[in-house]
Amino acid sequence: MPSLPDLHAIFVLLLTPVALYLFTRDELPLESSGLIILMSLILFFQIFPYEVDGRNLETAELLMGFGHEALITICALMIIGKALETTGALQPLALYLSKAWISTPKLASLVTLVSAAILSAFLNNTPIVVLLLPMLISVAARSKIPPSDILMPVGFATLLGGMATTIGTSTNLLVVAIAAEMGLRQFSMFDFALPVVLVGVFGLLYLWLIAPKLLPARTPPLSDTSPRVFNAMLHISEESACCGMTFSECLALTDNEIHVDHIERSEGLMVAKLPSVTILPGDRLAVRDTPDRLKAFEEALGANLHGQHQAGATAEEEGWITEEEEQQLAEIVVTRESLLHRASLGTTRFALRTGLLPLALHRAREPGSEEIRGNIDSVRLRAGDVVLVQGTPFRLGRLKRTGSTLVLDGTTNLPRKNQANRSLIIIALVVLVAALGLLPISVSALIGVGFMLATRCLNWTDAAGALSTQVIIVVVASLALGLALTETGGALYVARVLTAAVQDFPVPIVLSALMLVMAILTNTVSNSAAAIIGTPIAIEMALQLGTPPEPFVLAVIFGVNMSYATPFGYQTNLLLLSAGGYKFSDFMRAGIPLVLIMWIGFSIVLSLLYDL
Repeated sequence: MPSLPDLHAIFVLLLTPVALYLFTRDELPLESSGLIILMSLILFFQIFPYEVDGRNLETAELLMGFGHEALITICALMIIGKALETTGALQPLALYLSKAWISTPKLASLVTLVSAAILSAFLNNTPIVVLLLPMLISVAARSKIPPSDILMPVGFATLLGGMATTIGTSTNLLVVAIAAEMGLRQFSMFDFALPVVLVGVFGLLYLWLIAPKLLPARTPPLSDTSPRVFNAMLHISEESACCGMTFSECLALTDNEIHVDHIERSEGLMVAKLPSVTILPGDRLAVRDTPDRLKAFEEALGANLHGQHQAGATAEEEGWITEEEEQQLAEIVVTRESLLHRASLGTTRFALRTGLLPLALHRAREPGSEEIRGNIDSVRLRAGDVVLVQGTPFRLGRLKRTGSTLVLDGTTNLPRKNQANRSLIIIALVVLVAALGLLPISVSALIGVGFMLATRCLNWTDAAGALSTQVIIVVVASLALGLALTETGGALYVARVLTAAVQDFPVPIVLSALMLVMAILTNTVSNSAAAIIGTPIAIEMALQLGTPPEPFVLAVIFGVNMSYATPFGYQTNLLLLSAGGYKFSDFMRAGIPLVLIMWIGFSIVLSLLYDL
């Protein structure tokens, strides 16, 4: 057995399980746990300097994670993902998937998992997760499925697929490069695809059938989970998609999700809601729903919530809504001091005064207690009513500053759909350049952020809102802990203890034990650090046992890719942590069984394939 390491290594080894314990405490914010670990490391190495390679390990090195390439990459990719959300670039695909999830959710889930795994074998899995996150969140919202049931299994599927090729992850490339430098043959792209396919099938089945049942329903950090129900009128014009269709065909355009209270053909004339009734230009469909669904119905039918204004012109024709200006939805409460109290939107000329388009109305009484007929402009308002309006941030801000009207917080940004294609092209180039190896993913992602800002796919407010303090602190704390473990020799001591403990066991057991240690290390420190430590030891162990080193190198590759049990096991896990509203314990609940499945599977398959 190797001799005990020095005081510094012992301290870091003891701090590691403490960190794991703090990270599992749901009552303690994750960023607070990360800050405690970071402070402990800095204080200890400041009070007790540690000399390595003839120099002291500076405490500033423990803070270099704030400028680390991994953190910059994660932040840049989160911002790029935000651009896809603000432009609505993935909404058509999300709508298509949503229909599949509603009709055949099990099959749709399997297709999504398999697709994510296959893509990640050829592309860096981080951009794939960034591409899928907004889409899956939208699918979950439309399908009324908790996002926590979908996001983590798909994220883990990308990690499974990333094992299959040398370019699947940067860690694979690192292990292959180290092995080549130590005299092993260069692995080709698909040299270890077969064991991944054989074992990955069982991993995907677990993610498909079992993992969602292990995960509790978590609420992501959304601004409003119970939006108000508004009464609105959908105005049909000759350009509307539903114009000339029967009423039943009109409903089918929204997958029969829209509920029409009544159809108005002209002032005072009501049309029966018969399936065979033809929708004509000038008709108004009275509907009642939440703001986001009202906007979705408006788009699906090609109708207008705001109707016509001066001289019968639409808002677009008057220039009230332009493609270049950012549009927001906001809710305005009618107060007793407001000009709208006991008046109507039309008589007060609200739209002309404010430059805002009134879209819908929420009455102060219970929804449905009073049916609204005609345009909402003519409805007499009273205190407590809420008007849903659309306009630019400038006009909404100007209305707030007047103090004459109560504007509720939590405005909703509408997708800038004219910029959707730009954002898709930019992120496609980011992924392609990184996948071809022309630029590191950190560089291409940062350049992508610049192009997103330059092309106005997002603004600096959106970019700042995409960043997560929790993710930043956890990344920095885990990098600092990994650096301390590596520099003090603590991680190397653990690996040597394992070698001494299993050297008298059969080769398959030694191989399996090495893989398990790599899996534990990769969920505690960075997978790159685990790979750097594990690869030389794996080759040395194989030479001492007189066995081919290739399966031992593969054991390291597979082990360090089993980053399922902690949110800081891999950078995509941190993206999932924020987007899905997960707790640390959720990763352990769903990740540890997957680690065991993959560990046992690879232990058996490698032993059989290499006749150990």
